[in-house]
Amino acid sequence: MSTLRTNALEGVDAKNSITIVAGAGNVTTTNVQQGLAMSWITFTSASSFTNHDSLNVTTLTDSGAGYGTVTMTNVMNSIYHTVHSTSNDDNAHAGSGSHTTANYQLFSKNSSHSLTDATSQYGTVFGDLA
Repeated sequence: MSTLRTNALEGVDAKNSITIVAGAGNVTTTNVQQGLAMSWITFTSASSFTNHDSLNVTTLTDSGAGYGTVTMTNVMNSIYHTVHSTSNDDNAHAGSGSHTTANYQLFSKNSSHSLTDATSQYGTVFGDLA
């Protein structure tokens, strides 16, 4: 078995993409950038609107009860990216509202399907950065 140790890898195409080919007979190809979250956030919308930790997030805005708008530092290539959201509050479910290349909305609803603030909300974005 071989071990490759390095501090940095850089692709040679215009987007510095790195592709890993693995498996018997090189049957599995994975683009490293496609498998990584391009933005994520953990925040509280109950009592105080607080960004606890995040990646590629420049601002978090309180957009009303249960709603937060996340603005990304580095924008997405198009509006066709995936936004996933969840909440850890009992009987709550979360989702994403409208999004652009620069921001996305996350919401939390209670068991009656009314927007409600949550102690912990989470959001993740997958897709291509511009």
